[in-house]
Amino acid sequence: MAPFTVLHVCMGNICRSPMAERLLARAVRERAGDADGAQLLRSVSAGTGGWHEGEEMNPPAARLVRARRGSDEGFLARKLRGDFIDEADLILTATADQYDYVVALRPDAAARTFVLGEFGRLLGAVDNAALPPAEPKPEAVHSRGAAIVEAVARLRGTEVPQPADDLDDPWGRGDQTFQRVADEIEDTTMPLAALLLP
Repeated sequence: MAPFTVLHVCMGNICRSPMAERLLARAVRERAGDADGAQLLRSVSAGTGGWHEGEEMNPPAARLVRARRGSDEGFLARKLRGDFIDEADLILTATADQYDYVVALRPDAAARTFVLGEFGRLLGAVDNAALPPAEPKPEAVHSRGAAIVEAVARLRGTEVPQPADDLDDPWGRGDQTFQRVADEIEDTTMPLAALLLP
């Protein structure tokens, strides 16, 4: 079975979504212990804009990822394509506009697509006891991840994302903004990793 795949989406794919991609991968790796985190969860990203395709992560974002024990090695920005959405078990967008972009491209992805802040806000209400057993094995993480996505989708119901769920775009801004955005990303990625691998 393929690893549980999380697709992070922002505009340019050089700041927010790469930080989310690499910080989630680090959180899973740290929780996996002896298991290989990359075998358990695949964390990838893409941008709706596409004009930075092939570029490395924005330097302040890369520095911040490294400072938080993540890796920026090998990262190259990608333009969002339909097949990236099709391959993802969970899609986390930086903003509601990007949520709309994803769902316009693939309407059938709506139930597994969330604004990152929205997903984090609802994640705390998921009943851990109702999820499949947690084990550091790909099939167990995949089953548990799918159940988490279904539970958060039920909690969301017909509610629309709130403006506060959006991540500010830190591009061209100072280190304090990057730090705040990374904190907001980790407010979702760390609890998600902890629920996947308690």
